[in-house]
Amino acid sequence: MRKVQLGDVVSIHCVGKIASGEVFEDTFQGDPFVFEVGSPEIIPGLSEAVLGMMEGEEREVIIPKEKAFGERDENLIRSIPRESISLEVDPAPGLVLNLIVDTPQGEMTFPALVVDVTPEEIVLDLNPPLAGEDLYFKIKLVKILNEPEENIIL
Repeated sequence: MRKVQLGDVVSIHCVGKIASGEVFEDTFQGDPFVFEVGSPEIIPGLSEAVLGMMEGEEREVIIPKEKAFGERDENLIRSIPRESISLEVDPAPGLVLNLIVDTPQGEMTFPALVVDVTPEEIVLDLNPPLAGEDLYFKIKLVKILNEPEENIIL
């Protein structure tokens, strides 16, 4: 039986938790997660975790924050003038906004947590929500999908 290699497209079921036990991802009750192993769009620790797995195999791993979303960066907490963004809702602390930004790679969406609101400005935390956290995953490799005869929908 074939083992997962760098560049393979795989489907997995997983449960992801942080140290407190809070679950942030659980695909076992729905569709599996499909990704290319080693893609820059996937945290490195998840790609490393599935390398060498065979279909049907299960594994539990701890992905350190350095191979997940990194440390929290206090420089990513920014104050912006209220009039510089248009919102369909009143901003309040705890609200997560999806900011759409034009980049050289095209339009990208970034989550931003509203930390504080004053009449003049909104304070946003642009850190990824799981920055600073070690991640605990239970993974089941469902299938290696990159066989030429299969249609892959990402």
